[in-house]
Formats: sequence, C-alpha cells, structure tokens
Amino acid sequence: MLWTNKQDDVIGVLGVQPGDEVLEVGYGPGGLIRLLAERTDAVSIRGVDPSPEMRDQAGRHNRKAVRAGRVRLDLGTADRTGLPDASVDRVVSVRNVAMWPDLEAAVGELHRVVHPGGTVLIAWHGGTKPSRVVKSMSLPEDELGRIEQALRNQFSEVGRHQLTSLDVFKAVRSR
Repeated sequence: MLWTNKQDDVIGVLGVQPGDEVLEVGYGPGGLIRLLAERTDAVSIRGVDPSPEMRDQAGRHNRKAVRAGRVRLDLGTADRTGLPDASVDRVVSVRNVAMWPDLEAAVGELHRVVHPGGTVLIAWHGGTKPSRVVKSMSLPEDELGRIEQALRNQFSEVGRHQLTSLDVFKAVRSR
C-alpha cells in the first residue's frame, strides 16, 4: 500500500500553508503523512486510523518526525477523531471514504474539527487516467454523488474534480 498509493498530487490540491495544522484520516502505513512532513511547512501533522498495525507501520516510516513532535499518530476513525472543535486547518482522507460505516456522521465530524475557512479533501480511486486496477475500485456515480451531497449538507463550498488516478472532493467550512 505504501508504494502503490502515489499521493504527491494530493498535496497540491490540499493547499497546505506555512503554519497549518493538518489531519489525515486513515493514514495507513503513513505515506501521505511522510510527504506532508517532507514537502510542506505544516506546523503539525496528525493522523487517525482505526488499525494499531497501521499506527505501528506509520510510526516506523515517520520515526524522525514523530520524535520531533511534528507528527502525531492516533487511533481513531473518520466519525471519531478525538480532536477538539475547530482544531485543524486542513483535513485529508485518501482512498478510505468508501469504508466509512456512516458517511454523514464522518462528514459531520470532519466539519466539526476543521477551523472556519478550513479545507477538507476526500479522494477515492478514479481520475482522468486510471489504471485497470484503479478502474476496478472506482465507485459508481451514485456513490460519488452521495459523498458530494454529504459534503454539501455541511460545507459552504464544495468542488469535485479529477486527478490522474483520483476523484477528489474539496470542501471549505464557512467562516
């Protein structure tokens, strides 16, 4: 998973600014966490994932940033992050939204934890040039529409576009 999930383009869409606090939901083995630590000026990068095994792997892959206190990896889920209200500037979730048991509760939680004016980015397999494997994991249009509607129910601005191998939803919380 760490080597096949190329997420460089996600960082550009997320738009991390110097001093931002970032949360990744479903960090898996920690590939995007590492990219965020290496390629952005985020002041802190937090992650929640339900798997203790993934927390251990992500911790090994991000050992230096964890020791420095810049990265924190916790157990949690999209609908139970354990974070305080309005505590992060950016939230990102890549390739795990279809596994959330309660989409609406999760989107409500992400709305709760992001600052007013903050951004939530949710991405799933798809895109403009998906490989055969990515195509096989793409969601049907009605499911993509359901994600978009859940975001529209909570956020003031919602956009949907495609990267090379991802369908991306970007939402901004009103100020």
